[in-house]
Amino acid sequence: MEVVAVDIGGTHARFAVAEVAEGRVVSMSEPVTQKVAEHPSLQLAWRAFGEQLGRPVPKAAAIAVASPINGDLIKLTNNPWIIRPPLIPDRLGAETWTIVNDFEAIGHAVAQLEDDAFLHLCGPETGLPDKGSITVCGPGTGLGVAQVFRHRGGYHIIATEGGHSDFAPLDAIEDAFVKRLRRTYQRVSKERIVAGPAIVSIYETLADLEGVPVSRLDDKAIWTLALEGKDSLAVAALDRFCLSLGAVAGDLALAHGPSAVVIAGGLGLRLKDHLLQSGFGERFVAKGRFRSLMATIPVKLITHPQPGLYGAAAAFAQEHAQ
Repeated sequence: MEVVAVDIGGTHARFAVAEVAEGRVVSMSEPVTQKVAEHPSLQLAWRAFGEQLGRPVPKAAAIAVASPINGDLIKLTNNPWIIRPPLIPDRLGAETWTIVNDFEAIGHAVAQLEDDAFLHLCGPETGLPDKGSITVCGPGTGLGVAQVFRHRGGYHIIATEGGHSDFAPLDAIEDAFVKRLRRTYQRVSKERIVAGPAIVSIYETLADLEGVPVSRLDDKAIWTLALEGKDSLAVAALDRFCLSLGAVAGDLALAHGPSAVVIAGGLGLRLKDHLLQSGFGERFVAKGRFRSLMATIPVKLITHPQPGLYGAAAAFAQEHAQ
């Protein structure tokens, strides 16, 4: 059957039509990306997608949202939209629907995609395990975290809010990051250091430490400078971001006890070359007495261009499998 897959983040909402059968995704159309700021609600963004589709919209919805899924009212963490699941049939015209946390959706993608959808980052060069736990984490507008538990009968996804657990600085520079952020926030979570907007505070802290005056730039501008290598301070901020992401991924692995880790998120694929060249892998394993254990964990980067959309469709396929 056909289903409209939707991946709603803090900045963008992506739509595609997927075909699903027997609990799995068979195919998916090219995605349509809309800016959240240009639509007051999911209903209006859905309508705009229907107009672009140019044919009747399938009456099934697979929705991934960057928010915990609790009760009859969902307030997205980094997005002003409000979603009321009981009203989905009326507002979207969907007769069947599934709604999941965005990283729960990515967990479904990790569970269903083939090995060629992953790039090896560090650790043993083995494929993802057929049995056991896989930690999935990644930076975008926020920091998403989930677990995939594979077993003989299939798999199960555990959605978490691990990105909001406390950040643990490992050196004087990260101490400076935390000190700066505590001027604004009572506590500093992992998401304040290793999500897209965090590059601003990293950049400005490094400027302070170097005694270099800088213009006030938003995160998009700094990421552009860093990824294009056009500004040495922005590149240094990118390097520190990769180090901190390695440490955070390692902490999550210690907490979850997985047999593999997958890096995803809106920034994940953009950071591919930098993660391979940075100290990400060294920070991942640098866990004191558990260093030898950490070195046994393969760490992959998901390279599918739309894992959130694919995973939302996969979640629908699992829930409504015939």
